[in-house]
Amino acid sequence: MKGFWHDAVEFFPILMNGVALTIIVTIGSLLLSTALGLVWAMMRVSGIKVLSMLSASLINVIRGIPIIVLLFYLYFVMPDLGVTLSALQAAILGLGIAYSAYQAENFRAGIEAIDKGQIEAAQSIGMGWWLTMRRVILPQAVRIVLPPYGNVMIMMLKDSSQASTITVAELALQGKLIASSTFKNTNVFTMVALMYLTMSIPLILLVRHFEKRAGKK
Repeated sequence: MKGFWHDAVEFFPILMNGVALTIIVTIGSLLLSTALGLVWAMMRVSGIKVLSMLSASLINVIRGIPIIVLLFYLYFVMPDLGVTLSALQAAILGLGIAYSAYQAENFRAGIEAIDKGQIEAAQSIGMGWWLTMRRVILPQAVRIVLPPYGNVMIMMLKDSSQASTITVAELALQGKLIASSTFKNTNVFTMVALMYLTMSIPLILLVRHFEKRAGKK
């Protein structure tokens, strides 16, 4: 145990650099996936057949491609097409696109859970489709999708480790580099696991809070 605490003190600053990049990747990809997911969801429920079919096709394609393959494509293939991204940019873009499909399904489910009578009532007083969505439907849908949205945040935090495959020096890669140079695999990866757990616990508690609030309504 003494050896573990000694290693913890020594390696903690290096691993914290990885934590910073993990947080950047998670927040960046979360914002991107939220924006894209909302766009895909709005297209699905727009009532316009072409937009709905296009959105459904995009979601199916995105869900059918493994995240790691998407990251490889953005980082290694796009330069051949004239678009060069940094490893961090590719990681945020790849995870954001990958998770936008899951976000879209969450948002769509939340929107469709709202009573259709509210849409009819809003339109009967002259509100257009977009105004109805913005003022009537989306504020209510947000409360419904908060618990699954929290779960997505947790999954994105953990999946940010896949950014290490394209050389983003986030927490997982920093741990791997330290372990490979010191051969202290047990202590290093125990620290990495504890750091991920420390970041995940507040999100887990937040999800439970949302679920309890949703259950009371």
